[in-house]
Amino acid sequence: MFGGGYAMLPILQREIVENKAWVSEEEIADYYAIGQCTPGAIAVNTATFLGYKKRGVLGGIIATLGVISPSLLIIMLLANIISRFEHYPFVENAFKGIRVAVFVLILNSVVKIGKSAIIDKVTLFIFLVVLIVSIVTKFSPIITVLAAAVLGIAVQWYRRKRRNK
Repeated sequence: MFGGGYAMLPILQREIVENKAWVSEEEIADYYAIGQCTPGAIAVNTATFLGYKKRGVLGGIIATLGVISPSLLIIMLLANIISRFEHYPFVENAFKGIRVAVFVLILNSVVKIGKSAIIDKVTLFIFLVVLIVSIVTKFSPIITVLAAAVLGIAVQWYRRKRRNK
């Protein structure tokens, strides 16, 4: 309703990159990409992957529970209350405001990731191609992410081959 796993990305980024310094901006962008390609919510997938990387299977389980538990408890408490009042205009307007706030949080994450991901003309080109394909077509995000990965690998391979000559 309010952004799902994407709404949690700024919180994950702030905690694991800025506050804890467990990973870099580049690494978190990679983890988000992996989280997007796997089934399920991106924030849960990313937390599970990070927990696993830091502390193995137990770390993955604890990270997953840590991410889903607060939301699950809050949703269970609020679902009953909200369903009774959702038809009131002030509640509908509050939800509209919340959606805008969530959009800004997600946009902020996109800008931060973009600063670490778009580092030269080639990555800007890949970004623009993926953006246009995502807007204009109905290709699966998995296909666009995999195509961008293949393109990135090909560019790096070409650059290394050219440098070694």
